[in-house]
Amino acid sequence: MNENRNMILAVVLSALVLIGWGLATQYFFPAANPPATKVDHGRQVALPQPHAGPAATSPAAVRDRRIVISETPRVAIETPRLRGSINLKGARIDDLVLTTERQTIDPNSPPVRLFSPGGTPDAYFASFGWTGSGFAAPGPDTVWRASGTRLTPSTPVTLSWDNGRGQLFQIVFTVDENYLFSVEQRVSNGGTGPIAAQPFSLVNRVGESHDPTAWTNHVGPVGVFSGVANYDNDFKDVREAGSVSYQSRGGWLGFSDKYWLAALVPDQSTNVTATFRHNGRSDAYQADVAAPQTVVPPGQGLRTETHLFAGAKEVQLLRAYSTSLGTALERAIDWGWFRWFMLPIFSLLVWLFDHLGNFGVAIICLVVIVRALLFPIAQRQFASMAKMRSVQPKMKALQERHKDDRMKLQEEMMKLYKEEKVNPAAGCLPILLQIPIMYALYKTLLISVEMRHKPFVLWIRDLSAPDPMTPVNLFGYLPFTPPHILALGVLPILVGVSIWFQQKLAPTAADPVQQQVMGLMPWVLMFIMAPFAAGLQLYWLTNNALSILQQRILYARHPELKAAMTTPIKK
Repeated sequence: MNENRNMILAVVLSALVLIGWGLATQYFFPAANPPATKVDHGRQVALPQPHAGPAATSPAAVRDRRIVISETPRVAIETPRLRGSINLKGARIDDLVLTTERQTIDPNSPPVRLFSPGGTPDAYFASFGWTGSGFAAPGPDTVWRASGTRLTPSTPVTLSWDNGRGQLFQIVFTVDENYLFSVEQRVSNGGTGPIAAQPFSLVNRVGESHDPTAWTNHVGPVGVFSGVANYDNDFKDVREAGSVSYQSRGGWLGFSDKYWLAALVPDQSTNVTATFRHNGRSDAYQADVAAPQTVVPPGQGLRTETHLFAGAKEVQLLRAYSTSLGTALERAIDWGWFRWFMLPIFSLLVWLFDHLGNFGVAIICLVVIVRALLFPIAQRQFASMAKMRSVQPKMKALQERHKDDRMKLQEEMMKLYKEEKVNPAAGCLPILLQIPIMYALYKTLLISVEMRHKPFVLWIRDLSAPDPMTPVNLFGYLPFTPPHILALGVLPILVGVSIWFQQKLAPTAADPVQQQVMGLMPWVLMFIMAPFAAGLQLYWLTNNALSILQQRILYARHPELKAAMTTPIKK
């Protein structure tokens, strides 16, 4: 009867772990990328990634993008990493693709599109203009005159428009070899009276991001205001408030997706008004920044420079821009509270990848480095485990003697630990030390674009997505796709098996319920790990394999540990 009750309790506890962990990950952890491939009749094929772009499709966006682009005069954008065009109607950068980023792992896949014209699917664009009094300002329907036909890193382009009342407006676009546009707005007052001009710049997108936001991974409106990063607002907050404004000296603001960013960076010496807005009619979100209004007397002019970042959130590139622009653009990546710890792990992984050429091998090398650093602690851990094994008969006797007096039992147990110089928590230390490392790797895999679509070997074509090779549907030979928690890939299965082997080398728990829970735990963890990124599964599997090898080595070097571990416990 007791055995049946214990087994039921063990199953219930394991189920609570499985369900509770799933609920916790939905709230606390960013979701893994969708599978990049599937196995169909034993053959691996790339899956389409409908959410590769940054914005959601609006129901009103029904016109073909190519037709809309062909309807207005344009200046081509050509850089090593960008292709697109500037719309001369409204002076908008509304056509932009990232040529080095693909929508899927297929090398022939289309590039990721960041900007798209208004009235098309995934409308998203940047625009620049003026408001004020005493003059006729250019508007969204104004057609500008361009000084050239191509914007490249070596050929800037100037857009000009004369309002016919004495004021000349110019926008000078330059672009570097990566993702940064410099936009200089000029207005010359050739009229007979003063004007009050206020330059502004904006980024506008229709709909929310496809990427989910989580407690530890912010997606949506983001910025740095007066030197402080702000992740307080998501799309829902802006939608409900209508508008959210900040007064800031310099800084930046924009919209962040998991991998992509469109951000406006004003002059860092200027006090600006930065605002996030929502238009309920069109479901459009806008981030805009306005400089103070300035009176421009006749015969004089006003110049304002703004930078636009439009591209992938590469850590080293954002760091370089943060230095050159004088504001923390790198904070567009939400590393969370443990940023100070995660960035070194990320930097080490990137360094290993740069030297080894394979991200999976870099993860394995990271495990080796971590295990080497923790080896002295592991030695003490195994010594403590052997000690715990040797005192288990005495612990069992105490449990029998004081089974009706828990307070006395705890007191006697503490006394026993002290006499035998045993620390029951010593075995937990290496695990506790590795938890932040695993969490850092977890976030690195899922939020850093450097890890997106990185292959390992054989069927692992994307380490930031779950393992696609599952025997549940006989590796694709059965015509169904199992739900993610049942889609046990080869890696999570190996993780479960490796944990089971580890448990065979560890001391057996005295409590029968604990024994049964621990017996089920490898297989529960196998299901828990199934939806996780393959890179994290690879880390855990390698770590377990090295732990088993480490145990073998320690037992060979210290036979007394093996003897203590294998000595039968007297009942």
